[in-house]
Amino acid sequence: MADTMFSMLAGYNKWANNRLYDAAALVPDEEYRADRGAFFGSLHGTLNHLLVVDYIWMRRFTGRGSAPDELDVILHDDLAALRAAREVQDDVIISWVDSLTEADLTGMIRYRSISKPTDIAQPLAPALVHFFNHQTHHRGQAHALLTRFGGRDLAPSFDLILYQRESGVGLG
Repeated sequence: MADTMFSMLAGYNKWANNRLYDAAALVPDEEYRADRGAFFGSLHGTLNHLLVVDYIWMRRFTGRGSAPDELDVILHDDLAALRAAREVQDDVIISWVDSLTEADLTGMIRYRSISKPTDIAQPLAPALVHFFNHQTHHRGQAHALLTRFGGRDLAPSFDLILYQRESGVGLG
């Protein structure tokens, strides 16, 4: 069974992604696709990047599944299809994290980075911290775009403490 911190982060990740996609569905398509200067251009590019990187990391973690070799690939041009793939991936992440043992978390993973190809070996637990932090980082960029499109009424809170209160996870 996984460390409760990582199980909480996996559940939070799914919760936050659901809130993000609910808000994204309210954005007019022209705004959703417009390059607004985010690291991956548009809200559409940002959401695709988040899924791309999850595929890459899960391939590194598990050795299973396919993974793009570029960070800005558009996997799905349609928001509904992108959301469906996101929901499946979030469930895969939760299931895998919940299967981890303490030995798994202290074990080493080996992979080759994409941006500046380098062979890397590191313990799994710190890589998992990065994995979930990466999601939070780019959801923050998406949140800024949502705020620009519709103000605070459109941009939902992604606060971890709100997830904890709603789910009861992490409160003791």
